[in-house]
Amino acid sequence: MKSAITPGVLIAVIIIVCWSVSLSFLIIYRVRFQDPFIYLFIVLQMFLYTGLFITAHDSMHGTVSPHKTLNNVIGQICTALFAAFLYKNLYKKHHDHHRHVHTEIDPDYHNGNFWSWYFKFMREYITWQQILIMAILFNILKIWFAEVNLLLFWVLPSLLSTLQLFYFGTWLPHHGEPENVHQSRTQKRNHVLAFLSCYFFGYHFEHHDSPGTPWWKLWTLK
Repeated sequence: MKSAITPGVLIAVIIIVCWSVSLSFLIIYRVRFQDPFIYLFIVLQMFLYTGLFITAHDSMHGTVSPHKTLNNVIGQICTALFAAFLYKNLYKKHHDHHRHVHTEIDPDYHNGNFWSWYFKFMREYITWQQILIMAILFNILKIWFAEVNLLLFWVLPSLLSTLQLFYFGTWLPHHGEPENVHQSRTQKRNHVLAFLSCYFFGYHFEHHDSPGTPWWKLWTLK
C-alpha cells in the first residue's frame, strides 16, 4: 500500500499551515498605514493565497496524493480557504480548459483585452452562493477582529491573488494566437522569477504538455 504522506501532501500541508499562521498573526496586527511592513505582509499573504490555489489546481490533476480521497480533500480545503469555492465546480471547468484550450468553449478563454478577459474570468468562476458565504463570514469575523485587518489581510490578498493567477496563468500564456499544439506560451527560463511570479505556473506550455507534473517539478521540464 502506498504511503499517504507523499512530497505533494507535505508541500500542500506546508502551504496551508503557512497561510494559516500568517493570517492568524496578521489578523491581530496593529495596522498603521505608515508602517512599510503592512504592504510587504499584503504581498506575502497574496503569494500564500496563490499557493493555496496552485495546490488545489494540482489536486485537480491528481498530483498532490495518489490516494484519490485525500487528494480531493486537500483540493477542497484549499479552494474553501481561498474564497469558499466548490472544488468539484473548479475541477470540471479546469478540465474543460485543458480539453478545449483557446476555443469558444474553453471557460478560461476570451477574445478581448486584459480587463474584459479578467472580468469574464471572474464571472465564470464566482457564484452568488460563494459571495453570500464570504459576506456572512466577514460579518461574523468582525465580531472578534478589526475590520481593517480583515480587509487588508483576508479580503485584499485573495483579490490580488486572482489577478496574479489570471495574469501569469491565463493572460500571458493564452492571449493572442500562440502557434503550438497547446496554444500556450511559456515564461523564459528563470526559476527564481518563475517561482516568485506564480509557483512555476508561468511555465505554461510545459504544464499543458505534462499536466501530471506537480507545480514544484515544472522547472525540471524547462
